[in-house]
Amino acid sequence: MTRQAGFTLIELMLVVAVVGILAAIAYPSYQEQVRQTRRAEVAAVLLENAQLLERFFTRHGSYEEGAAALISQSPAAGQAVFVITSTLEVDTYLLNARAVPGGVMAGDACAQYSLNQVGQRTPAEIKCWRR
Repeated sequence: MTRQAGFTLIELMLVVAVVGILAAIAYPSYQEQVRQTRRAEVAAVLLENAQLLERFFTRHGSYEEGAAALISQSPAAGQAVFVITSTLEVDTYLLNARAVPGGVMAGDACAQYSLNQVGQRTPAEIKCWRR
């Protein structure tokens, strides 16, 4: 009697179970890495906008008209994950970044950022600003 080559149902189920366990461990870790990358990216864009505003203030003595050069989303090119708005006055500014509703960062603890002219950062959590 010759034996046919192939996999038994038990062997196949065992492989599916192992792959399922690996995926259950790997996917949340991958998602957290994506969130960390997005957090670092939006923090960098806010800091870049702050530098642009400080340069504008040095040249013109006011923040008020400096909005033209600001980056309005993060990432700066491509599909927005965060939308960046600014409130500019003569001697103060407030930069706000909010996660796009329904986006990858919408439910994150760091879904909203703000930065002002004295460097106050909100939220103050280290994981959001990577200090």
